[in-house]
Amino acid sequence: MTKTAVVFPGQGSQFAGMGKDFYDKYAEVRKVFDKADEVLGYSLTSIMFNGPEEDLKLTSNTQPALLTMSIGIWEAVKNKIKADYFAGHSLGEYSALVAAGGISFEDAVLAVHNRGKFMQEAVPVGTGAMAAVMGADDAIIADVCKACSKPGSVVEPANFNCPGQTVVAGNAEAVNLFCEKIKEAGAKRAILLPVSAPFHCSLMKPAAEKMAAYLKNIKINDLQAPVFNNVNAEIETDAETVYNSLVKQVASPVLWTKSVENMAASGVNTIIEVGAGKVLTGLVKKINKEIEVRNIGTLGDEDGI
Repeated sequence: MTKTAVVFPGQGSQFAGMGKDFYDKYAEVRKVFDKADEVLGYSLTSIMFNGPEEDLKLTSNTQPALLTMSIGIWEAVKNKIKADYFAGHSLGEYSALVAAGGISFEDAVLAVHNRGKFMQEAVPVGTGAMAAVMGADDAIIADVCKACSKPGSVVEPANFNCPGQTVVAGNAEAVNLFCEKIKEAGAKRAILLPVSAPFHCSLMKPAAEKMAAYLKNIKINDLQAPVFNNVNAEIETDAETVYNSLVKQVASPVLWTKSVENMAASGVNTIIEVGAGKVLTGLVKKINKEIEVRNIGTLGDEDGI
């Protein structure tokens, strides 16, 4: 029996002009974009369509922009897709929860705007960093992280994206040292990422605490379809688990490899990425070649679903 999971991208997939083709064609998409502008009190749509890139890269804009793009497209295609499961990478988990009926779009778009602000406030710009590591074993990465960390300067695994691709985050000094040491330990590459804060590591605990307080005031519902969360890659269906995992997610690593493996174990043989870019489509191919993948990010991708 075929089972389908719909997944939504996180930060790094944004680009100026995102969503304009869908916006011009579908009334459902325009409704979502217009609602985002209304809730936020400024024209996110203008930043998404026209940039400038610097504004789009501000995490308090990037996060609602990606959510708006994902949910806009989802509204246009959802009647053609029977989704057995949902998931999202980092910020994309909010898109998954909106699609699964756990949070209203209005609440989610304001929540991720604030999530972006809380994350940026947690660590002053320039003092934190993230790096992608290619071709190193997870156990070796964990050991090198420990060796490069000391009180007041830490580096930790942040995203387990696919076999052979892990992202680390922490204080800039420790991350730079890690990049040197992991190459000495045999990694193919270690590249600093152009991000404004070290996401998904313990430095984000102040942001997690603010998010915990913020989400208390949002209506979270039990889910209409199960979501694989980032924190432990398990299925969640009830509102309390959703709340707890959204809080933990801010300062915990994203277990994307395990999420996809667990989807496959649950019988998923098709994964459809909805939203900007094709990052998750590429990762799924590296995790499990048996799963059929497709993405819906530009006009025409939705044909033939």
